[in-house]
Amino acid sequence: MKTAWSGVRIVSIASLIAAAIAPYAVQAAQPDDDPGKNARWLDFKEGTFKGRTIDPHGDAVIKLDAPARAADAAVVPIAITAQFPQTNAHYIRKVYLFIDENPEPYAGSFEFTPESGLATIETRVRVEDYTFMRAIAETNDGHLYSAIRFVKASGGCSAPADKDDDVAERAAGQVRLQAEGQAMTGKPELAQLMVRHPNRTGMAMNQITRNYATAYFIRKVEVTYAGKPVMTANVNFSISENPNFRFYFVPHGSGELKAHIEDTKNKRFDGVVAVDAQPGAQTSAMK
Repeated sequence: MKTAWSGVRIVSIASLIAAAIAPYAVQAAQPDDDPGKNARWLDFKEGTFKGRTIDPHGDAVIKLDAPARAADAAVVPIAITAQFPQTNAHYIRKVYLFIDENPEPYAGSFEFTPESGLATIETRVRVEDYTFMRAIAETNDGHLYSAIRFVKASGGCSAPADKDDDVAERAAGQVRLQAEGQAMTGKPELAQLMVRHPNRTGMAMNQITRNYATAYFIRKVEVTYAGKPVMTANVNFSISENPNFRFYFVPHGSGELKAHIEDTKNKRFDGVVAVDAQPGAQTSAMK
């Protein structure tokens, strides 16, 4: 495992708070609201998809699992699960994640290839207020499908930090990458990537310094196996502290599973694990 670093994006606290408050001036989202009429979603839908049709009944393509009521709004587990395997002829190319009532509703996207095996991703997110959460899957033929859930949670983006920002930042960059179970040639294999990082939103008051630290988070994750792309995540501060991603890849013989991570201070760091994909063979210890 190597650690290095890169890139700064400074987010104005005032603009974040203004953006957060404005949509709540009328009322918070309710589970019986029409998810297709949410003003913030309609704005992002038009800006991102430019009038393209999105099938609202996409359960045969993609499913989104999230708790109806989150135990901790700063760490809400979600799973976006593909309903068919990735093949060269038919696969999910990209999955978009929207959290309507977050300060930045567009939480990011996840790109997949046939080498992914399954276009499935599990992670943990922040939720600022009662909200509709949406996964939009784009298949390689250009069709769009959505899965929607309503989540009751509040304060996940603005929850007070209880750690020293400088200490947390100095500790950032540890990467743990592992392939789980036994690797079978040609069979989708589950992998997990864990990154130690504060993933600050810029909206939380530090309870030690009483100041607001600037936003600082992981913005990009690239995973390859044997040099071929498996999963690419372009994300923002909606991903929880110490980001954790579970995904699939298809091993063929022996090769290296690699993860390359970049954050908003242009710091870069990497993880790698060797995989021996023979029938009945155990994956090697993670590196």
